[in-house]
Amino acid sequence: MFSEYLALTKPRITWLILMSTAVGFFFGLPRLNPGTLLGTLLHLIVGTGLIASGTAALNQWWERESDKFMTRTATRPLPSGKLPPANALAFGIVLATVGFLELWLGCNLLTAGLGLFTLATYLFVYTPLKRRSPHSTTIGAIPGAMPPLIGYAAAAGVLTWEAWALYAILFVWQFPHFYAIAWMYREEYGRAGILMLPVVEPDGASTANRILWTSVLMAPTSLLPVALAMSGKIYLGAAVLMGALLLWTAWKFFGERTTERARGVLLASVVYLPVLYAVLIFAPK
Repeated sequence: MFSEYLALTKPRITWLILMSTAVGFFFGLPRLNPGTLLGTLLHLIVGTGLIASGTAALNQWWERESDKFMTRTATRPLPSGKLPPANALAFGIVLATVGFLELWLGCNLLTAGLGLFTLATYLFVYTPLKRRSPHSTTIGAIPGAMPPLIGYAAAAGVLTWEAWALYAILFVWQFPHFYAIAWMYREEYGRAGILMLPVVEPDGASTANRILWTSVLMAPTSLLPVALAMSGKIYLGAAVLMGALLLWTAWKFFGERTTERARGVLLASVVYLPVLYAVLIFAPK
């Protein structure tokens, strides 16, 4: 039974959220009282983990019927019948509520407010929009890019241009990543009634265009930390190299719209973000 509740929290996605949150916290550290560092970080990780897990559980409760039509989601606890929907709903509400209070009381109200905004826009705007418009991908990128802001706010108590630069990187990164997934699983999305772009425009031309141009946009966006003196030449070189890798896979997909090429974009994006974050934090300026 524990494993079913754990599955509701989407641990792999929560890990990515916490990684992005920690990057934001790192760059907000100069504004933080050193004596409160460990306590604030602990509250941030626990609170963000809880509210992200609660959001994931509530999202699965909301989409439990459509999940039955997709192979990759049909085995989840709710569509498979392993958990009652009421249990998942209560579980998600409790996690999200405790997470919000943890961020508020352990960090500050701004951090908690950003967490609540993320939950609200993801659940009540993005999730229902998926069945109505392909623009849901753009809307979903707004809450999807919030983790660095949450981390930065926990350390600094304010949002600066540095925080928004981190937000911009994660915001743009989501487009090639999720459009590649949408193309790979377009038939399943179609059966589930989820109007991803490849479902609405099945020839894939628009999907290929957006993957290509958002990959191009990643180049200047990824260099914002250099412009703001958050990083140095090593990061500059890494950003250019990783951007070239992502753009190469996007160009391949643009020329040949196959599942294999889309998987190449997906894998490049999965490698891109952790490498960029690691160099951003650990490489000297």
